Amino acid sequence: MMKSSTLKEREYLVISASLRADSRSRALAETLQSAYRKLGIDATLLDLREHPLPFCDGEDAYDDPGIAAVGSAIRAARVVVVATPIYNYDANAAVKNLVELTGTAWENKIVGFLCAAGGASSYMSILGFANSLMLDFRCLVIPRFVYVTGDDFDGNGALSDAIQVRVRELAATSSAITVKD
Repeated sequence: MMKSSTLKEREYLVISASLRADSRSRALAETLQSAYRKLGIDATLLDLREHPLPFCDGEDAYDDPGIAAVGSAIRAARVVVVATPIYNYDANAAVKNLVELTGTAWENKIVGFLCAAGGASSYMSILGFANSLMLDFRCLVIPRFVYVTGDDFDGNGALSDAIQVRVRELAATSSAITVKD
């Protein structure tokens, strides 16, 4: 497992939003970080398990010292890819809380998604979250995201070859996009 113990300000940021110890979305995040490395890109992995954040209360939570570090990492990135589990047909609460706490740090980012769900029926569930980022923060969302279920992993937790190809394609696509200011 790759650690993200210190957040570095880099152009590429991969956020692992799962708080579970044995997380499929974290495996996706690590696979993407490896794919970036093969492209010569040094992407930072921000693992929310290593950066506990308070619940956004609209007041005192913003003063938490951990928010400054994660907000700075998001602000410094040009590309942010969110690896999130899908719970109840939506991105998990941890990543939604992150956006609420860091708000404008997301402005004008290129954003991609890696989604791990329990079943195939919720493949469009990330769209509400994506729309929020597009409308509230003018993010450019990569329309082809990676969506996996448990069937995309073997008995040892390794991703199927087809999904590994899709993760590499997401890395290549996100690195090729340019946006004029």
